[in-house]
Amino acid sequence: MNAIGTPNALLMEAMEFLSGYCSELGKTESELNSRINEIKKEIDDKGTYTHTFDELEHGARMAWRNNNRCIGRLFWNTLTVFDERGRESAEDIFQALLGHIEFAANSGKIRPAITIFAPQQNGQDKARIWNHQLIRYAGYEQNGELIGDSSSLEFTRECEKLGWRGAGTPYDVLPIVIETAHEEPRFFELPQKAVLEVELEHPELPAFKELGVKWYAVPIISEMKLEIGGIHYTLAPFNGWYMGTEIGARNLADEDRYNLLPKVAEAMGLDTSSNRSLWKDKALVELNIAVLESFQAAGVTIVDHHTAAKQFKSFEKKEEAAERNVTGNWAWLIPPMSPATTHIFHKPYKNDVVKPNYFYQKPPYLR
Repeated sequence: MNAIGTPNALLMEAMEFLSGYCSELGKTESELNSRINEIKKEIDDKGTYTHTFDELEHGARMAWRNNNRCIGRLFWNTLTVFDERGRESAEDIFQALLGHIEFAANSGKIRPAITIFAPQQNGQDKARIWNHQLIRYAGYEQNGELIGDSSSLEFTRECEKLGWRGAGTPYDVLPIVIETAHEEPRFFELPQKAVLEVELEHPELPAFKELGVKWYAVPIISEMKLEIGGIHYTLAPFNGWYMGTEIGARNLADEDRYNLLPKVAEAMGLDTSSNRSLWKDKALVELNIAVLESFQAAGVTIVDHHTAAKQFKSFEKKEEAAERNVTGNWAWLIPPMSPATTHIFHKPYKNDVVKPNYFYQKPPYLR
């Protein structure tokens, strides 16, 4: 039995994907029918089928295009796809991940990429990464005090159970934990040279530098599965580049994350005794300016939320020209800062799920 149920259900999923794939790439009806017959025979013989590289590549790109939470979909067709379905050992997988990180970082000129490993077979994972992102900071609770990233507290504890020990700073890079069908979970330390980070400064607030804030350059999501034509790739980390507010208005600003707004307000000399002073708003803007300016000064790709919204509008127009409906999760598409200044805030979107797509999975350590 395959990942989605019966062989017939898998064939239907495959046919739906192949129809769109062939149409978009200008393939003939004869080519479509021939490929469907190949897949039908393979499913009859093995209970599953194997994508060609071209199907894998375009399917991954379509999945980005269809993902309702992403504002950066204008660039879906630029995604570089690395086919690593033949790698099975944790060591080999880790080496491929290092290659992905180096390619994506590109000395700051971030390149969107995905590395796809072997899919599920008979509903069983061939391999999984435990991390939410390939690069992420650890979180610790020490004497009732939170150090680092609170969103990583649970995973950090899991890493410590495996024998990893961090330095206990607010910006300890977590190891990558890999589990395979034939190997128990093990962690791999990322070489320092593999992790591109940006030290944050503010162009007009010298005191900001004293806060010692930094963030990593490339967000590489590693907890989601890629589904193409009924085949489930449960290990398929992918990246784009950051929108500034992801760092400045959420990761660093949220009270249950790094909670930097009070410190930024202090550096600015703001009156924090009353909410009416809008000190949080003022500090939030300056924190986001620091993020954008620091990334630019470091030569690292980043986009502000106003530009990202305009890019999404261009994406909508291109999809309309291609006679495809644009789906979206409004709550995720609006930026977390000044959302009403973008067209997205004033426009409804259907949150319909279109495949291929990326889907969240429960972390393996929570099974």
